[in-house]
Amino acid sequence: MLGDDYVAPTATTERAVLTARRRRRGVIKLIRSPLAGRIITFNLVSLIVLVAGVMFFSPSRDNLAYQRANALVTEAELAAKIFAAQAGTAAQPLGPSDAGSIVATLSHLGFRGGAHLAVYDPAGVLLAELQAPDGLRDLGGLSFSEGGTFISDMLARIGLGISRLTGRNSAEVAANYDAKTMVPLAITAGTRVDDSTDAEGRLVFTIVSPIQSATTPLGAVVITSAAGELDRLVLSEREQLLTMFVVGALVSVAFSLLLASTIANPLSDLADAAELGRDRNARKMSPGRVRIPDLTARPDEIGRLSGALRGMVAALYERIEANEQFAADVAHEIKNPLASLRSAVGTMRMAKREDQRERLLEVIEHDVRRLDRLVSDISNASRLDSELVKEEEQSFDLLKMLGNINDYLGKQASEKGIEYIADIPGGPIIVQGLEGRLAQVFVNLITNAISFCEDGD
Repeated sequence: MLGDDYVAPTATTERAVLTARRRRRGVIKLIRSPLAGRIITFNLVSLIVLVAGVMFFSPSRDNLAYQRANALVTEAELAAKIFAAQAGTAAQPLGPSDAGSIVATLSHLGFRGGAHLAVYDPAGVLLAELQAPDGLRDLGGLSFSEGGTFISDMLARIGLGISRLTGRNSAEVAANYDAKTMVPLAITAGTRVDDSTDAEGRLVFTIVSPIQSATTPLGAVVITSAAGELDRLVLSEREQLLTMFVVGALVSVAFSLLLASTIANPLSDLADAAELGRDRNARKMSPGRVRIPDLTARPDEIGRLSGALRGMVAALYERIEANEQFAADVAHEIKNPLASLRSAVGTMRMAKREDQRERLLEVIEHDVRRLDRLVSDISNASRLDSELVKEEEQSFDLLKMLGNINDYLGKQASEKGIEYIADIPGGPIIVQGLEGRLAQVFVNLITNAISFCEDGD
């Protein structure tokens, strides 16, 4: 995936430098990388938003509250039917004399979970009450852990602090349930359900179910759930969700680091190679070509970037080599007329006849014109690249352009007695380019050939 050149670059000097820099890149340095930090941050933010949405917008709490309240209603109505069955058909309303049997019946019902059980007469006077033991009934094959953990306890403390800031006080909680009001209402309208909070902000369900024998009201059964029972279930569910979040976050960070390493490390190698090329000189290290690591085996943007950088470096070196060759050609072309000038000047000092001096002056004048033409050509060539970039290429007929050049230069050749032969096809040849610059190339070539020809050539 990274490319073979990332594992083992071929240049010995660069291999040593790049390998040393790679060894200095540890996990800590990778974590400090801005690119790795952005990848980890965005992955964690998306995960946090998902978990927060599930925790605060999931209807699980409402579902649990409905299920628990429905179960308490069933238990209260069942207990009321048991008391009605014990009373028989000629039953009388329950009174203080029935307190002992009521307690015995409540104890045999086997309630668990810390619920508070109470029986009232039709007027709302308490006859008997019983506190169910904490915990759940042991069931074969099923287990439930009620023990708190650090996460659940922390969430409970946070919820308690919020409830103290926004919840109701103890006086308001105590006023939520009034037996003298709710018992007659339940006898008249049926089972009643009330949800309230205690002084610590924990949710409490109160179920009032009437005891009736035929159409005679005997009393009411009141079941109050243990404070915070539903909160513990919700906290347990959220703790499982948070545990999954922690595991998911760790996995996300690990894969984010792996992803960042496949991006940041190759980019660092490309940057290191570019910096080595920038800083390379004779005082720091042995001169040589700047070599960009070959990561083109990667089928992604980094592979494209590596190929583009390598192509750009190759184009720069070709340009440098072309400039060097151009400078060498210019020096060679200038040396020829300069040597001729030096020879003519030296000979002129020894020439005694006027005709010899005149001929040497012609040679000097010819070489000066040749130097002037060379300087003009060099000046034009130096502006050629910039003009090629600025000018727009157009379509033109190559043979038509050559025909015009042949007509013009053929006359010059015939004036010197030179035979000018043009052998080109008749059909058009359409090319895309700069017609003026290409015409100048042919003019230079043909003019140069004419200058070296004599009469009869």
